[in-house]
Amino acid sequence: MSLNDSQTVVTVVAGLAILAGLAGVVVPGLPALPLCWGGVLVWAIFGGAGAGGWAVFAAATLVAAGGTVIKYAWPGRNLKRTGVPTSTLLAGGVLGIVGFFVVPVVGLVLGFVAGVWAAERLRLGSNQLAWPSTVQALKAAGLSMLVEFGAGLIVAALWLTGLLLT
Repeated sequence: MSLNDSQTVVTVVAGLAILAGLAGVVVPGLPALPLCWGGVLVWAIFGGAGAGGWAVFAAATLVAAGGTVIKYAWPGRNLKRTGVPTSTLLAGGVLGIVGFFVVPVVGLVLGFVAGVWAAERLRLGSNQLAWPSTVQALKAAGLSMLVEFGAGLIVAALWLTGLLLT
């Protein structure tokens, strides 16, 4: 294979999109699962894999859609059970994004924790009551990231399997 071969270029582009998607789990602004799914779509359309490529794409679509639903439903259900409101998570998300630009690398996590804690402190009126809610929100955010990363890895594995078999 040479880089002049269009199928090779498509395969490399698809692989880079999938890698960017996996990185998107922790990098704000990169849509993780849509990038992984899009990489498989590009490969299925232009990669010359035929029916096998479309079968891989169909499986990747199911995994990406299921991962997206589970990513929000499972942690959300856990938070509702513990009594953490959506407004608290919104405050954490906003401060997390601000923190990402103010403090490189760790600012996202620091901003999220500070935002959740501050919102809960205002809502509950006590440091002792705010901290357990903050811990629950952090667990939920971590679970959401793990689900998204797991779904992205499954999409990547499907693509690699399709690449080797077609």
